Amino acid sequence: MRHRNRRGKLGRKSEHRLMMLRNLATSLFDKERIQTTMPKAKQLRPFAEKLITVARKQDLSARRYAARYIHDKKVLGKLFDEIAKRHTSDNGGYTRIVPYRARWGDGAELAFIELKNAVLPEKVTKETKKKAAAKKETPAAEKAAETKTKRARKGKAENGPSGE
Repeated sequence: MRHRNRRGKLGRKSEHRLMMLRNLATSLFDKERIQTTMPKAKQLRPFAEKLITVARKQDLSARRYAARYIHDKKVLGKLFDEIAKRHTSDNGGYTRIVPYRARWGDGAELAFIELKNAVLPEKVTKETKKKAAAKKETPAAEKAAETKTKRARKGKAENGPSGE
């Protein structure tokens, strides 16, 4: 009987499947959003969510357990320092799968899997460029105003106190 054996094998041996899940999880934690096929995304979701749950404990044994599956130390640090702390109040459901389209070559269903509360890079548009330019100009204007007030104070100090 196949009770509670609901996960597919993806046409791979167990070692290959586990290594593929490790690589997908590492990419997911690094980029916080990846594109893959729908069956791989469905297999990755519980794998990644268990690692985030373990990382929420923030102790040495949890770090060693996660290091078995995440071999990149930079990504492991990001998992414990950023991702796990973002989800401290959540009780599961750290990822979402968004269906995308069918791949042209073989018709495989593609999907995005992403972390909820993800900090994704913004798309660069004309408006974001204008906002960035405005932010850069504001400190320069403030700095110019500060130098003017310093010069004015310095001028008063050189001329002596007024009223004598």
